[in-house]
Amino acid sequence: MSRFWSPVVETLTPYVPGEQPQMQRLVKLNTNESPYGPSPKALAAIQNQTTEDLRLYPDPESNLLKAAIAKLHGLNTNQVFVGNGSDEVLAHIFLALFKQKAPIFFPDITYSFYPVYCKLYGIEYQTIPLGPQFEINTASYQIPNGGIIFPNPNAPTGRSIPRIEIETLLGKNRDSVLVIDEAYVDYGTESSIPLLRGPICPENLLVVHTLSKSRALAGLRVGFAVGHPDLIAGLERVKNSFNSYPLGQLAQAGALAAIEDQAYLERTCAKVMQTREQLIKALSDLGFETLPSSANFILTRHPKSAGEKLYQELRERGIIVRHFKNPRITEFLRITIGTDEQSQKLLKVLQEILN
Repeated sequence: MSRFWSPVVETLTPYVPGEQPQMQRLVKLNTNESPYGPSPKALAAIQNQTTEDLRLYPDPESNLLKAAIAKLHGLNTNQVFVGNGSDEVLAHIFLALFKQKAPIFFPDITYSFYPVYCKLYGIEYQTIPLGPQFEINTASYQIPNGGIIFPNPNAPTGRSIPRIEIETLLGKNRDSVLVIDEAYVDYGTESSIPLLRGPICPENLLVVHTLSKSRALAGLRVGFAVGHPDLIAGLERVKNSFNSYPLGQLAQAGALAAIEDQAYLERTCAKVMQTREQLIKALSDLGFETLPSSANFILTRHPKSAGEKLYQELRERGIIVRHFKNPRITEFLRITIGTDEQSQKLLKVLQEILN
């Protein structure tokens, strides 16, 4: 602590990211990274940018990348905003759209960066409890608010809701912004982006994506939001008051190539989804209870073994998963879906622990 800190710094409880240990022969299943590498086209595009042109500033508007995102999703380029990972995009959203007179709403079990942003920016918020099966009930959000945000599928539960429920909520929530965080949407969830197409784009819907998960570019830091042009304009004003060059040349080139390689995305996501279903079944055979998941991770528990104890015993054997202190999910482990080989090692170690 320093006497030179601004008063707000003392009140902050920063977000704690998933551990990135440097252990050898580690089975790392704790941060929802893709078990497969990026598109080879993305890697080639990055390599092609390593020239003397790196002495120049990048395109501050990321116009080629925005155009590719717009084309992929059937939108206009003025409906696209990009930033350094979806975390930065979300940070700009909270500042640009959520500093309202009424509190914003998000689930009581969700992405733990949301309350961090609220405290950083002085935004009042209210958490809405998930249902008894850890589901998001959109009817609970249909009361006056300063904004709504939740992931679909939700994290860390992995549960998703169909697009029709979001469309219904949007129709009943006309006086504040609805933000759908679709970090894991490519693993089997209906995206809300189609609601933004056509001549009548909802003025209060924003959908956020990241290239860190399904497109395997976590090390590149690229995310984007799509929505009504007026919402995007507000985000651009905040971005250009913070950092007018958010994405470097390498990031723009790699992201552009990854966005254009949809076939690679579909192949790798199909592999992850297949492994996910196989893992859920195998865990069930060991006595685990797993929530339905539409993400590249699962939330699971064993009725005869405490979550924290399992977490520690797995760690001692070189397998890292995620454990949360939230009372409602403290008996659960969140396990990233890895390769089939990693899943088999996880299952073998779990069987040893339980026996």
